[in-house]
Amino acid sequence: MAGSTFGNRFCVTTWGESHGPALGCVIDGCPAGLLLDASDIQPYLDRRKPGTSSVTTARKESDAVEILSGVFEGKTTGTPISLLIRNQDQHSADYSELATTYRPGHADYCFDAKFGIRDYRGGGRSSGRETAARVAAGAVAIRILEEVGIRLHAYTGSIGVISCPEAAGVILSDEQVKISLANPVGMPDASCAEKALKLIENCRENKDSVGGTAVCVIENVPAGLGSPVFDKLDASLSRALFSVGAVKAVEIGDGCAVSRRFGSENNDPMKTEDGQVRYVSNHAGGILGGISDGAPIVIRAHFKPTPSIYRPQETIKKDGSNTVLSIVGRHDPVIVPRAVVVVEAMCALTLLDALMEHSCSRMEYLKTLTELWKKPVF
Repeated sequence: MAGSTFGNRFCVTTWGESHGPALGCVIDGCPAGLLLDASDIQPYLDRRKPGTSSVTTARKESDAVEILSGVFEGKTTGTPISLLIRNQDQHSADYSELATTYRPGHADYCFDAKFGIRDYRGGGRSSGRETAARVAAGAVAIRILEEVGIRLHAYTGSIGVISCPEAAGVILSDEQVKISLANPVGMPDASCAEKALKLIENCRENKDSVGGTAVCVIENVPAGLGSPVFDKLDASLSRALFSVGAVKAVEIGDGCAVSRRFGSENNDPMKTEDGQVRYVSNHAGGILGGISDGAPIVIRAHFKPTPSIYRPQETIKKDGSNTVLSIVGRHDPVIVPRAVVVVEAMCALTLLDALMEHSCSRMEYLKTLTELWKKPVF
């Protein structure tokens, strides 16, 4: 199976299945000398892990990360970093009926059509649990971005028809970040969070689920990241987020709203203040011509409702016969609250890869590096 590796310079390969012994990732291309410990990664995994609130699956996983290689005496060595997350609370028997029956809204049928064999326990490789490995790798990328002053945070912009006032993609205050991290739905507004919780509970009572959006805002991104043709930064970010299960649409900046505007409304006027380029507005979301323009990057991912619902649904069996399926097991009534950190991780991986590529885009950058190499190592 190809397609489990992401990135060109900061390269991440994830492995493992939802109900296997463990899952994890290998990071190749991490610079040597980064201070790194499992405690730098664990808080991100804790934001994603199941069983933490009423809006997540009841599956209990500690999602404790183990660093197996690539770190010595608290610093990265420049060699591949291997991260391991053990599975501890699999209820594989809940999925026995799915060995011969395809779940509506899931990739079961597609997986069989491609490979002719599939791990039906929780979706196997196509399970949302695979994203734990992405989050672990993303946490390492975030550590590196922090070292160069780039800050990013993702939060829930909407759940169903409940939209947060901050969903337009403004930079959150420290207090709003705290609020988004403290409530179960990940919204930066406590009033909206309360309404969303009621909506989710109503869905649960009706044996249904609900979709929503995750917003990521990236600050202090220098102008110049990305390329103008096939490797546009917005194209790379979109590809990264579309690789996350359940994402059905991605918007940069004002997204779909720009198609209803005039150019005079949509352009972002520029000026200089104290020798710095400033924008009066940020409809473009920090990217023009596929290259970062120095404004905050704003990206929004739309997630479909969780396909595993407890209502009877029409479907087919592996032999082609029609049937009705009532799904059992433990499932999230909404995907977004646990997915916001996945969005954050994928944005960080993409941005770091672009930053590394940018480091060799000019001769003066290479000359600067060469001067550094000339210094003695002692």
